[in-house]
Order: sequence, then structure tokens, then C-alpha cells
Amino acid sequence: MGMSVGAGHKGGRRRRGVPRYAAMADINMTPFIDVMLVLLIIFMVAAPLLASGVPIDLPQTKAAALNIDKKPLSVAIDEKGAIFLADQPVAMDDLPERLKAVAKEGFDERIYVRGAKAVNYGRVAEVMSIITSAGYKKVALVTEQEKK
Repeated sequence: MGMSVGAGHKGGRRRRGVPRYAAMADINMTPFIDVMLVLLIIFMVAAPLLASGVPIDLPQTKAAALNIDKKPLSVAIDEKGAIFLADQPVAMDDLPERLKAVAKEGFDERIYVRGAKAVNYGRVAEVMSIITSAGYKKVALVTEQEKK
């Protein structure tokens, strides 16, 4: 009976207990963190540029900024009390019909109301009541963050 020498080994010589290629059990997180920080900076710079609308002097509060995924539907009221729907002037009587025509995702879409500091609060409340009577359930007021 013949016996082959070294049949258990494949290939050349190996030292005992030291594998030639060991599996790496760690994940290098440094490139991932670098990419995430760069994206964070890009979004922080680009977010203020995405805010569109009629230039209005908004009241300042200590509230944090909103996270906006897409361009929101906004209604603006300037210092004179004029109403703008997505940067287009609209009359108070035409606002409910225009809001119903703009509803892309149904009436669950969020509407942001931007009222100037100098506008009468009653005018802002009147516009908000028209928005809710048009069927929208998510109405939010927009303010500026306080500058320190």
C-alpha cells in the first residue's frame, strides 16, 4: 500500500498555525464618515438656496429649522396683505379653488404659511381658515431663526 507524503496540504510550504490569507473582520468607517460629512455640508449650504417665494420679513423665533424633502406648497402674505400661492399673486376669493387645483398628493400635503412681521395677525388667521376649509389638514406657520 502506498502512502503519499503531504497529501493534506494544498500548495507549497506553510508554517503551522499562521494562515496565509486571513479574513478581515473590520470595516473601515473613515471613508464612509468623510462622505457623510461632505454631504451634510452640501445640504446645509444648499437648503437656504432652495427656499423660494416672495421676499417677506418673517418674524424670528428660537425654533429649529424644518427638514424639507421636496419643494413645499407655500402661501405667503406680504406687508400689504397681498396673498401669494407658490410665488403667484392670488385674490382671497380665488384661493380655495386654486388650492384645490394645486393638490398633487391629495389634501394630506403640508402647506406652509409665511406671513410678514408687519401683517395683521387677523389676516394670517383668515388665510389659514380658508386653507383648512379648502380641505387641507396640515397647515404650518414659517418663521426665521433668531440671529444671535
